[in-house]
Order: sequence, then structure tokens, then C-alpha cells
Amino acid sequence: MSIHSKHDALRHFIATLAYRGTNVLQEMPAEIATFRPAEVVRTPVEILNHINGVLTYAVSFFVPLESTRPEPADWEIEVDRFYRVLTKLDQLLADDAPLNEVSEEQLLQGPLADAMLHLGQIGIFRRMGGSPVAAENYVLADIQTGILRRPI
Repeated sequence: MSIHSKHDALRHFIATLAYRGTNVLQEMPAEIATFRPAEVVRTPVEILNHINGVLTYAVSFFVPLESTRPEPADWEIEVDRFYRVLTKLDQLLADDAPLNEVSEEQLLQGPLADAMLHLGQIGIFRRMGGSPVAAENYVLADIQTGILRRPI
């Protein structure tokens, strides 16, 4: 598989993260965003901050960064940050920027897969809080490379 086709596949995965992220993150009730079911469990806003950190970590394999740990913020700022970092990753891949220290496969199996996992955790919190994400057949979803923020 060529570097271009690998970057295209990663860009589609990023579009999928954005699509699923929109479903999970939009219209999040404030009480769920800060819900902590146990002392050692992150709240959804803390999980989203972690997602933003692992996605920033992914960016760091393209461009040097001083830190990959974003400062914790409120829900809306974290949501905006999520789309900003996905946009940055997508643009780096679209520009065929070279990866440093890791392969495309490692980028997928590490930070990108971790981000998808944690979006699922936020979805579980929504269901626990009585605000589940609507069911959807993602095989048939209109996910398009380069389309990262849908109207909510």
C-alpha cells in the first residue's frame, strides 16, 4: 500500500472519528458531561480532554510540540478542540506530511484507536444518564474524507 493510500485510509478514519464524535458530543446534557460514577472514573469532559490529548499526541508525530497534554477546559471548549485537532491531523495527512518515529499503522493502532474507544465511553455515559445516542447503521453512514464537522 502506498503512503498516499495509507494517508487516505487514515483520513477516512479521522472523518469517521469526527462523524461518530458529532453523534456522541452534540447536545450533551451538562449534568452528564460532569457525571462521575466513581472516584477513580473520569467524567465525560475529562475523557474528552484525554481524547484531545491522544489526538494531539498523533499530531506530534508530524510536527514537534512542546506538550501533548491540553489544559482541562469546559465542555464546549473541549468539543471545539476535538474538531480543531482532527482538522490539523486531516490537513497533515492531506498534505502527505512525513511521519516521524512511527508508521501509519502505529498511528492507527495507538492514538487514533484510543480516541475511538474513548468516544464509546462517552456514549456509554450518555446512555447511563438517560440521553443515549440515536441508533445508526454506520456501514451506511455518509462519512466523507475531509468532512469533519457536521451541523448539529
